[in-house]
Amino acid sequence: MGEVRVRFPPSPTGKLHIGNARTALFNYLFARHNKGKFIFRIEDTDSARSKEEFVNDEIEALKWLGIDWDEGPDIGGEYGPYRQSERFSIYKEYVDKLLETGFAYYCFCSPEIVEEDRKLSIEKGEAPKYSGRCRNLSAEEVKRRLTNGENYSIRFKLPNDLDSVPINDLIRGNINFPLKGLDDFIIVRSDGIPTYNFAVSIDDSLMRITHILRGEDHLFGNTPRQILIYRALGFDIPYFAHFPMILGTDRTKLSKRHGAFAITDYKALGFLPEALVNYMALLGWSPKMEREFFTIDELIEKFDLSGVGVSPAIFDYEKLKWFNSYYIRQKSGKELLNYVKEELETKGLLKLNPSIDTYEKVIELSKEHFALLTDIAPYIENIYSSAGAQKEKLDSLNKEEVKILFPLFIQKLENISEWEPEIILNLIRETGKELKIKGKNLYLPFRVAITGLEEGPEIYLVIYLLGKDKVISILKDALVRL
Repeated sequence: MGEVRVRFPPSPTGKLHIGNARTALFNYLFARHNKGKFIFRIEDTDSARSKEEFVNDEIEALKWLGIDWDEGPDIGGEYGPYRQSERFSIYKEYVDKLLETGFAYYCFCSPEIVEEDRKLSIEKGEAPKYSGRCRNLSAEEVKRRLTNGENYSIRFKLPNDLDSVPINDLIRGNINFPLKGLDDFIIVRSDGIPTYNFAVSIDDSLMRITHILRGEDHLFGNTPRQILIYRALGFDIPYFAHFPMILGTDRTKLSKRHGAFAITDYKALGFLPEALVNYMALLGWSPKMEREFFTIDELIEKFDLSGVGVSPAIFDYEKLKWFNSYYIRQKSGKELLNYVKEELETKGLLKLNPSIDTYEKVIELSKEHFALLTDIAPYIENIYSSAGAQKEKLDSLNKEEVKILFPLFIQKLENISEWEPEIILNLIRETGKELKIKGKNLYLPFRVAITGLEEGPEIYLVIYLLGKDKVISILKDALVRL
């Protein structure tokens, strides 16, 4: 088929979620790997539910993930328009062609009659389907009823020369879908709006889409119908590949309770886009290597449909957070500070220390404690909230070794001229070595006296961020109360 052309065509009836985002990513990786084109298209024929805010959300989410496109509603292209709501005249041309060639017909049946047919087929032990009452109406009868202004839809007429619809799936192999599993399906609703299967078939054909890569939920519902439409209109049939479902850790349908949120929500929660892209790429695809972490360029280089499986992929929110923590550790303190600087400023934390360099160092030395970017500001806020221990906590420090530990450390603090995290850490170690105090007996008294807690950020970072004068004041006060 020449140049590889794939598409991602979301319906703007909600925010972009993990399932669709993975479909977009796989299409993007496949296109870039094969030096092809990635097309972004909006399927907005559902005018009641489609909203521009969801279009904007999808565009924002994809761009945040680093997924760009070669043609689309915002940048145009050779095969536009790229919104289905702007293509109705195109669809009408092909509806008329199917009517003229006998591959479609007018159906005047009311919803009640159609429902009656469906119930009868179920009673016979068959799949619910329309009986085809209007399939063989004469031209005169059709003209009369149209002239009388009767409501109608337009149905595709299933061919009589096929027993099954062959689907050549690049992941699952050859599949034959029995025609008896289908009925004469609607291609234009009674309100004049083309249905999904008809519109998408026309769009994919006219936009020269070579590969349709999507979720397996399309396999038996939509793919056979679309192949029949291609066949009736004489279009080339593209290659198909259907990705496995994504389930939660309990192997049920993915939902918010599994941690599956909208992509823009992950951004707000403190995830890095490269972590989400890396994790999503492994939901159903294997690079066949003993590695889990890949840059986007490495994913493009290695992505191939042969690595996509058929078993459901399991979405694990905790593992996604683990991926995110890995990517946080790859960032410098300066980079991480840039992500959270606005939040620190909003909380008033930047005013507490005039040196940006101080925050960069603390974040750099604390990276292993962060799973999300949103962990950083509370971490620093927690340090600044340190104001000494309450009486009941201090009582636990009423030991002779503490009464000699604090004065010696205060003396050493007062004598240093440079204020760096490493210098403070070495100072604590030197003090402990001189007094032969080590481990928990060395660090815990400082932590309790300064923060009032037995756990928290590294105590030398707490001291560094609070500053020499405040720490000396807190320790002297603790000694007086002891």
